[in-house]
This record gives sequence, structure tokens and C-alpha cells, in this order.
Amino acid sequence: MLDELKGRVIKRIEREGPSDYDEQYHNDFNGEQLIFHMEDGDMYRMYHYQDCCKHVYIEDIIGDLDDLIGSPVLMAEAVAEGGRDRDGTFTWTFYKFATVKGYVTIRWYGSSNGYYSESVTFEKVIQGFTIEQRLNEDATK
Repeated sequence: MLDELKGRVIKRIEREGPSDYDEQYHNDFNGEQLIFHMEDGDMYRMYHYQDCCKHVYIEDIIGDLDDLIGSPVLMAEAVAEGGRDRDGTFTWTFYKFATVKGYVTIRWYGSSNGYYSESVTFEKVIQGFTIEQRLNEDATK
């Protein structure tokens, strides 16, 4: 899904926190997210749905998100590494983006008791729904 950003122009990036609720995106989770608004009207979001016994959040953003605005995306990739410790498991996910203006790395960190996922989701939003929500809605018809 990240590959879809290459060569395209981001118009705006919104960062929403754990207490935000935005009905426009049908977003009723309690975690952080980034919404990528593309110049052509498409939207993508990067998030993790929080659940019991885990915590996933944006640990750091290296670079300036404004460097991704208004110029074609040259690089869009994700790298994840994880492991175990005495408390369970942990995962670092690095989302790397570049335009001619600069590089940005969004570093997510997740930890859990080892039973729950710590992965970050990057998905396209279609007419106010995510692809997953649209498929679920279509399946019930």
C-alpha cells in the first residue's frame, strides 16, 4: 500500500492523538494516527487499534513532516524489527518517506504481553471508510 504514494503529491498530513474522535473517518479507536491527504483527493491513514495488554504509539518523527508536502514522494517504505523481553514482545516500525525537500522517518513502538499484535496499519480511506470497513459492509449486504 505504501508504494501507492510514490510519485504522488501529499497535500496535508494530520496527526490525531489518543483522545481524538473523528466521525468523518469512522475512527473510534483510542490510539494515534496520521491522515495523509493527497493532492488528487485520496486519503490514507497510518494507525494502530489499541486493545488490552498492549501499547503502540508514535515514538518519534525524525525530520519535518512539512518536507513531504507539495512535492512528489520519491521514497515510501516500512521496516519492522521486533523481539522478546521479560515482559512480552516489542516491535519497532520505521516508516521512511522522502521528497526532494527532505527525508522523514516515523518511528512507531509497540509492546504487548506477547499475545496481541503490535503492527501498524497503513490503509487507504475510501469515501469516509477504510478499505476493511467497506469490505465488511459489502459482505453484510
